[in-house]
Amino acid sequence: MDFQLNQEQRAFADSVRRFARAELAADALKRAHSPAFPWDVAAKLSEMGLLGITIREEDGGVGGTLMDAVIAIQELALVCPKSADVVQAGNFGPIRTFAEYASPEQKERWLGDLLGGRKLLALGMSEPDAGSAVTDLKTSAREDGDHYVISGSKVFSTHSPEATLFLIYVRFAPGVGGIGSVLIERGTPGFAVGQPSAFMSGEEWCQLYFEDCRIPKANVLLGPGGFKKQIAGFNVERIGNASRALALGRHAFNLAKAHAETRIQFGRPLCEFQGLQWKFADMALKLESAQLLLYRAATNADNGLPSAYETSIAKLSCNLAGFEVANEALQIMGGTGYSQEALVEYCVKRTRGWMIAGGSIEILKNRIAEELFERRFDQRPPRESRS
Repeated sequence: MDFQLNQEQRAFADSVRRFARAELAADALKRAHSPAFPWDVAAKLSEMGLLGITIREEDGGVGGTLMDAVIAIQELALVCPKSADVVQAGNFGPIRTFAEYASPEQKERWLGDLLGGRKLLALGMSEPDAGSAVTDLKTSAREDGDHYVISGSKVFSTHSPEATLFLIYVRFAPGVGGIGSVLIERGTPGFAVGQPSAFMSGEEWCQLYFEDCRIPKANVLLGPGGFKKQIAGFNVERIGNASRALALGRHAFNLAKAHAETRIQFGRPLCEFQGLQWKFADMALKLESAQLLLYRAATNADNGLPSAYETSIAKLSCNLAGFEVANEALQIMGGTGYSQEALVEYCVKRTRGWMIAGGSIEILKNRIAEELFERRFDQRPPRESRS
């Protein structure tokens, strides 16, 4: 069993690292504190072949592996954490669902611009009354001749302030089997994007409103019965989430380590104090352990064995490690770490958000328990007691 990257993967990591240091390092702090999507970075990443890494060549992608995408995210995040978000958007989440299930006409219309960094795709899944209980969604798609009429609203949509295309989960009919998805362009009559709201991290999102929004049937991505296909994509999406969480934890770790080597207090460098040495040892243990679980999930998914258990336990481990390490790094750096003049506080806020997004840590634990006990645990009350 080999726990190291192979020669080709190491060469790829080196090339991404050199690119990041040359092109992205200078403005990393400025990007982190701006809610705007970095379109200039997206264009550069597209030129480098870092968007569409996991998408088939015949669809305009690179045809690489999940491990390649994980490597790209981690190497970029160690230099410019915000730029890793662009790689995430170009390889995981809604763009993978789109590339997997879109019709040839839909791909021809939108995929080239998405992979070229000229357009941005956002996911509309969560609703005011449907978060983790996503099957409670109410946004409806009513058939009307050659069109569907969409009505409802969505919240917490990443990239919604600047996205040009939205993949929206809708209800065509009652029950889980009635859920599917449609594609709606910004500016479509009946579709309104609300005013930006901010997360703790400074990221912005907008509520999405659909009031008798008419779209052609050609904009249906997955019709009734498509929910299970859509939600299965989260097994892979969680690998991207886990990669960023772990990489930002490691970024904070590196900053804290450099600080501890150079900061003098009581006449000694901080790294000479045993209490801080133990902190660093604990931090390294969490990072290295989570890294192995992430590599296992990504490698097995590349080998055709995507596992809900492995991706769930990898995301859980990386979410916890990323946040806990970033939080300890902030403590070690004191006022400097808490200041926005360093990226550590940014890493703390971002890693905290990923413990909610893409499957909360509690939902992940439920999913892991189901695998352990080989049974499904319904979170809803028994049918006879439901109101």
